[in-house]
Amino acid sequence: MPSDFAPTDLDAELETRLIRYCAVDSQSDEESPSSPSTAIQLDLARMLAAELREMGAAEVRITDYGVVLAVVPGSAPGPRIGFVAHMDTAPAFHATGVKPVVHRGYNGGPITFADAPGLVLSPEVSRHLGAKVGHDIVTASGTTLLGADDKAGVAILMTMARHLLAQGGMARPEVRLAFTPDEEIGRGVDARLPADLAVDFAYTLDGGAVGEIEYESFSADGAVVTIPGVSAHPGWAKGRMVNAATLAARLAAFLPQSTLVPEVTEGREGFIHLYQISGGVAEAELRFILRDFELEGLAAKGALLQAACAALQAAEPRAVLRCEIKPQYRNMRYWLEKDMRPVELARAAARAEGVEPVSVPIRGGTDGSRLTEMGVPCPNIFTGMQEIHGPLEWVSVQDMAVATRTCLRLVQMAAE
Repeated sequence: MPSDFAPTDLDAELETRLIRYCAVDSQSDEESPSSPSTAIQLDLARMLAAELREMGAAEVRITDYGVVLAVVPGSAPGPRIGFVAHMDTAPAFHATGVKPVVHRGYNGGPITFADAPGLVLSPEVSRHLGAKVGHDIVTASGTTLLGADDKAGVAILMTMARHLLAQGGMARPEVRLAFTPDEEIGRGVDARLPADLAVDFAYTLDGGAVGEIEYESFSADGAVVTIPGVSAHPGWAKGRMVNAATLAARLAAFLPQSTLVPEVTEGREGFIHLYQISGGVAEAELRFILRDFELEGLAAKGALLQAACAALQAAEPRAVLRCEIKPQYRNMRYWLEKDMRPVELARAAARAEGVEPVSVPIRGGTDGSRLTEMGVPCPNIFTGMQEIHGPLEWVSVQDMAVATRTCLRLVQMAAE
């Protein structure tokens, strides 16, 4: 049954927070060696820290690695629970100058965009949209991401924290919050975070459709292939030039395009994703992400990439290719399946709010993947966000409210 303690008037606060946070540019940058990778993420960090102090949270600070930490003091025995959301937005698409737009009382038809007249969001394009008739749908204006990934999660946790702090009489264990940078580039969990968060278990608010309580993610590696060439004037290049750009194109063509790329995979199928090519005749670089739900499959994809590099090397011995593969994160199921209590608590909280939980494997990763691997069990909870990493990104304010009430219920049930 719906919550008898959580507020029912969450929509306005969630909408206001989401719009405010999405308007702050906080895109991360894979090329940057700093932590956080972009200084602009600290603009949002400072905003959140100020709001947390204003609402009465304790121990509010921004760590020297860019994470905002805060504590909602407990009033009853129970496990110390963490909640995590990430502040950065994906570098995959434009995210500067975001102009959030609220489509009030969605009518079930196509949604158009003020700054991109040819762009259309519809139930035919986004399968969950048709079920949101009457909801308030938030999108960007058509030329940028919205940033609901993961500012919907940020807004949910900030709203949850304010209501927990305002409800002094509600029995609850201690709740700890972490807002991380650089999740989108795989650097959201610094080695110091588990100790600084100091919880028994945690949850990321970084999921999609209402009801999704996720405890399984991809295992992930990143790969960089560097191809050195030999530059020469094209008019006198015979026998001299080694065109690194051409070799990069051949390497991409070596890899199976009909079975192992994101465009043709789904469910539990993994992939090899070439997401960036740079350079020219003298040197080229290709960046890949390798994904699989099982370590054996992940290793096989790495071996396939290395074999393709070896074949290219054999065809052109003057170009000494380098293929470097590094681990990124591992399937959190390997640890969570050994103790499902955090997952079951989240499922029970969803059911108490009238939502039937569903657990599907995440075709991606979360900060929870790394936290779980580092000893902090951390399943993922829905926010409602959809069509992320592109201009059609949207979220329902009412779905965010369901997620907020689920988190409030979870905290209450933990005290029981």
